[in-house]
Amino acid sequence: MTNVRPHSPLELLGWSDFFADQIKQSQADLIPMRIASVHRARIDTIGVAGPIELQLASDANTGDFAVGDWVLADSQSDMLVSRLERKTVFRRRPEVGRGQQLMAANIDTLLIVTSCNADFNVERLERYLIMANEAGCTPVIVLTKADTAEDVGSFQAQAEALQRDLPVVALNGQSADAITSLRSWCGVGQTIALVGSSGVGKSTLVNTLTGAAAGSEQKTGTIREHDAQGRHTTTARSLHAIPGGGWVIDTPGIRTLYVSDVTDGIDTLFADITELAPLCRFRDCTHAHEPGCAVQAAVKTGSLAADRLERWRNLVSENRDRTPVLSGPRGNKTFRKKKY
Repeated sequence: MTNVRPHSPLELLGWSDFFADQIKQSQADLIPMRIASVHRARIDTIGVAGPIELQLASDANTGDFAVGDWVLADSQSDMLVSRLERKTVFRRRPEVGRGQQLMAANIDTLLIVTSCNADFNVERLERYLIMANEAGCTPVIVLTKADTAEDVGSFQAQAEALQRDLPVVALNGQSADAITSLRSWCGVGQTIALVGSSGVGKSTLVNTLTGAAAGSEQKTGTIREHDAQGRHTTTARSLHAIPGGGWVIDTPGIRTLYVSDVTDGIDTLFADITELAPLCRFRDCTHAHEPGCAVQAAVKTGSLAADRLERWRNLVSENRDRTPVLSGPRGNKTFRKKKY
């Protein structure tokens, strides 16, 4: 019989050698804590001894921290001293501003939640997949409200076709069976995060996974029947324990998701196109009209869908136009659009 080493209290929170190896000898007296929620003026964390609200230096900005981050704190003053390097980070660039908004950190699996109704949107799912690929975490598409759909298989087939070897799970978020369906991504010390539009059942699924007691559940909302659009019920990101192991981060619904500085994420999503490109006659082939284009040849034979190529082209164009590039002389840097 194989002896299994028991998990340490820190490992139960998601700690690993990746973080332990970052601690310097001079930091040996500091306490590792994991950020559970970020507010405008404070940061709530959880550690081996339980939850603690950490104090921030006067020049610190809570916007520099994300739910799921590991930080080191002074046990005497409860002062946050430093943040450890992230294993993965999920972020997005908002419509206004040059910076990127932190969504969650140190995620192992990103559950992209959509429902088996009018909310299901291939273009939106692709954008989430690009973000997951860029973040370095494993994407899984979760189809909720499967118990109300007439043809769940159709939704599942469309989702599976979006990316190679993409796991797709159809479930009823209110059923205990949902826990079984997602158990392989919710192991001890593993962290999942849920993203998706409002009204698709993210908060309901979080309540099911965490076994939330009465009065402590995430708020849930209804959706409009004619277009399946929901109302925002989660207004902040937060870390929740899953009984039996694992952690889940719920996030607010995102109305608009732009792509910016995510070339690798696009290449992973459209690996079928990326792998064909080197076979084109011209190195700078746009896959639009050039002779000897291997991508257009695949479209003609039916091995590559024309609408998939068009979506790739649109995303590449948006990524190019929205990705800022530092230029100008030293000390006078400006932003300009990246050229490909």
